[in-house]
Amino acid sequence: MRRNYSVFFLILSFIVSFGALLGNAKLNGAMAETEKTPVISGITSKSSVLMDANSGTVVFASNETEQRPIASMCKIMTLLLCFENMEKQGLSLDDKITVSATAAGMGGSQVFLEANAEYTVGTLLESIIVASANDACVAMAEYFSGSEESFVSQMNEKAKELGMKNTVFTNCTGLPKVGQYSCALDVATMFRELIKHKDYFKFSTIWTDEISHPRDRVTEIANTNKLVRFYDGCDCGKTGYTKEAGHCLCASAKRNDLRLVSVVISAPDSKTRFKEVSSMFNYGFANYTDKIIVDAENPLDFKVPILCGKKADCIAFAERSVYLFSRKNQDRNIETSFTAEENLKAPIVKGDKLGVLSVYENGVEIDTVNVFAGEDIAKKAYSDNVADVIENWGIAK
Repeated sequence: MRRNYSVFFLILSFIVSFGALLGNAKLNGAMAETEKTPVISGITSKSSVLMDANSGTVVFASNETEQRPIASMCKIMTLLLCFENMEKQGLSLDDKITVSATAAGMGGSQVFLEANAEYTVGTLLESIIVASANDACVAMAEYFSGSEESFVSQMNEKAKELGMKNTVFTNCTGLPKVGQYSCALDVATMFRELIKHKDYFKFSTIWTDEISHPRDRVTEIANTNKLVRFYDGCDCGKTGYTKEAGHCLCASAKRNDLRLVSVVISAPDSKTRFKEVSSMFNYGFANYTDKIIVDAENPLDFKVPILCGKKADCIAFAERSVYLFSRKNQDRNIETSFTAEENLKAPIVKGDKLGVLSVYENGVEIDTVNVFAGEDIAKKAYSDNVADVIENWGIAK
C-alpha cells in the first residue's frame, strides 16, 4: 500500500508584464509553444530562440525549427558527449590524451596541437570551449570513440534521445559538410543539457589564456563569446561562423535563480549576433522569473517515516531542484504531494529511494522528482524492541 503525504505549498505571486504567451509546459523540460507574433523588436537573424534553461519553456522564437547549418555550434554536442563520457569512464581533467596526426592536422579554428604529443583533458576541453579548436574536438572524439565517424554516430544518437528532430551531424567540428544541419530550437535544447555539467563552467568564463605545447611552444587563445565579458550574468556560450551558416551564437546568462538560453542563427554580422542575443536576454530578465519550488541542495521540509528503524523517520532530499518559470506578478497556485515507496523498513542506506514528490498546479501534475534518503537508518536490534516495550508500559525511569 502506498502512502500519500500532502506537503503544502504556497501561492506564488509574480508581476504581470507584456510578453509572449507561455504554454502550460511541464517543469521537467517540456517545450511550450509560443505566440508566433514577434514580441522582441529588432531581431534580424534568420532563426532565433529565447528559452528558460531550467524548464525548457520557449519565451520567444522565430523560425526556430527551420533547418540550417550552424557552423561551430555543432561543438555543443561534441562537448556534451565529452562530459558524459568522462563521467561514465571516471576520466579526470588531469588525465592525458595523445593527439593523433589526423587531429593535429585539422583546419579552421585550432590551437595547433602537436601530433603524438600528450595533452590533459582539461587543456583540450578549454581549447574547444574558449577557442573553438577543431583539432581538440577530433582528438577527444578519437579518444572516446576510436574515430570521428564513430563519435558522430553517437552525436546523432544523442540528438534523437533529446528529441532534436531537425538535426543531423556529419562531423564533430561544424566545418562545412553536406548533410549537416540543425535549428535554433535544437541548439538551445542541447545547450541546456551541456550546462548541467559543472566542469564546463571551469572554462566557459575564461577570457584569455595560453595553451602550452612541447618544447615550450605556446598558443594564445581568446574567448570567441564576447558576452562573457560584456553582458551581466553571461557565463557561457558558443559562437559559430561559416559562409553557409552566417554568424551564429548560443549563450546563457543567469541572474538570481533565472537562467536563460538564447540562440541566433545566420545573423548578418558578428556584432549583430551579440546584440540580438543580448536583446533577448534583456527581455527575458525584465519580464520573467524562476522561483525554486524544490531545492535539491537542502533537506526537504518533512521527514519520511521508516518502519523498524532506530530512528522513526529519515531526512530526505530531492534528486534535483524544481523551478517554477513564470511571468513576473503572475498568480500560480502550486502544491506538492509525497508518495512513499512501499514497505519502507530499516535498514535504510543514504541514497536509497524513499518515494516521489509530485508538483501540482491547480490540481494538475506538472512535475515529479525522486526523493532519496539523506542519512543511514539502522535496523532496531532485539534489545531496542525490549526497551521500547518497557518505555511504552511506563516502567522505564
